[in-house]
Amino acid sequence: MAVNASAVSAGEALHVLRAAWEAQATGALTSSWMLHGRPGVGKTEIVQGLAREMDAELFDLRLTTIEPQDLRGLPFYDHEAGRTVWYRPEDLPDDPERPAILFLDELTAAAPTLQPTVYGLLQERRVGRHRLPDSVFIVAAGNMVEDGAIAYDMGTALSDRLIHLIVQAEAEDWLRNYAASAGIHPAVAAFLRARPDLLETTEDALRRGQTIACTPRSWARVSQIMQAVPDRMTRQVMVAGTVGEAAAAEFALIADEIEASVHVAEMLDTPRGKRGALYPSTLHGLTALIYGLTGAANVQTMPAAIEILADMRGLSDPSHRALPLSELTSFGFEMLISKAIENGWQEAFATSDAYADYARAREAAGLP
Repeated sequence: MAVNASAVSAGEALHVLRAAWEAQATGALTSSWMLHGRPGVGKTEIVQGLAREMDAELFDLRLTTIEPQDLRGLPFYDHEAGRTVWYRPEDLPDDPERPAILFLDELTAAAPTLQPTVYGLLQERRVGRHRLPDSVFIVAAGNMVEDGAIAYDMGTALSDRLIHLIVQAEAEDWLRNYAASAGIHPAVAAFLRARPDLLETTEDALRRGQTIACTPRSWARVSQIMQAVPDRMTRQVMVAGTVGEAAAAEFALIADEIEASVHVAEMLDTPRGKRGALYPSTLHGLTALIYGLTGAANVQTMPAAIEILADMRGLSDPSHRALPLSELTSFGFEMLISKAIENGWQEAFATSDAYADYARAREAAGLP
């Protein structure tokens, strides 16, 4: 059966779960949540991100690897009481003072025999005689049958115990809300900004009968390959085995260009007046520089990163004149300011002469 719920980006799904967490904390809403989505779209990362934000202990149960007794526990006979007693499993949260998330992953791929045991957790927040503390937030996740993954149709008895969200890949959301904080390689970020249609290609791969598809998870793996493997030929074979040959060939062209022209660490270490020759001369290169600066920025390097972005707007070499420098600079500052606010580094902007000059120039031009 089709899931007739709202489709949202990963960032929007995290926002909804934050609101649900706050509502549960006040006692206004206590429910269980279900994230539907294609493999690799970021469902697990959403829950992990929520756990980090809320400083909550994460109990991650992969339902495809457990049996009903793993949730309910094992029985033993109490001779004195004359009854059977159940040992509670150790991987369920039980500390009422410690915020926790119970993550029931791969729910739609779990054996049907396990579902009745899960019902009690999702609705009554208990299994057997064990009740979950009020401090526990419950999220489930799974793929849909049409995604080409192992999955069972969700029956109404299970569906009715959940509030459903469909998580879909969206390049702008992934680049803005995930890539910089996750340390995604600048070449990957720049490529997907130019080719957002290649962030997630599962449907197209299924239609073509291809095993490998591009997903947010596979591009994160490409980022790891770029950072770990220096040899280009070896790296290219690995990338093709991760996102497919066609996407890998396109990516290689941009990756080579960026590798030759983007030198983030060198720019941060170079005095302001001597950085001009270090700016990349192409749109892909400048885009990668922005993501690289955002990823590398910390409390010590933030002043230099601000200067590099502020000076980008005034690049005057012939190779730069046809490029949208104002738009790139504005986009770069959006990324950098978001990171500064997230980490409490706003003082770097308040004390930066370069940013003050940039802000005055925008005001003079009538820009917000």
